[in-house]
Amino acid sequence: MNTATKICLMAGCLFASFAQAASFEDYARVTNVTPQVEEVNQPRQECQTEYVPLEQQHERGVGGSIVGGVAGGVIGNQVGGGRGRVVATAAGAIAGAIIGDRVQNSDAGTTVRQEPVRQCKTYDHWESRTTGYKVTYEYRGHNYTEIMPYDPGDRVRLQVSLTPR
Repeated sequence: MNTATKICLMAGCLFASFAQAASFEDYARVTNVTPQVEEVNQPRQECQTEYVPLEQQHERGVGGSIVGGVAGGVIGNQVGGGRGRVVATAAGAIAGAIIGDRVQNSDAGTTVRQEPVRQCKTYDHWESRTTGYKVTYEYRGHNYTEIMPYDPGDRVRLQVSLTPR
């Protein structure tokens, strides 16, 4: 090996050792840790079944009036004679129509029943969540502050990189 090659090899080894020494791990003393807290709303829903009155209208039918009117007219026509027969037929038809209507529509009108209704209410439910830690540490006489995802404890491990100016 000639001298120039030896010098280049030694310079390369020396440079490689400097390159490795330019970055190293060290520890710093933690002086303060403050949790970073965020308030988050997690709404919750509470439901219950309540029974409310429900009115239901029934439709009135006319079939009973018609049948009752015809039947009353036929029966009224059997009574009396002459002009009395016409009056009896009319009175029978009216009375039959009224009676037929009442028989058919006796349950008509409004009925009230209890209807189940599900009632739900949403309530705010706030929770505190820690999103990270504001860590202040002292390294070689200087204070530094970083946001970290965890609490490092009494000391923090550092990756120190040296670069020439």
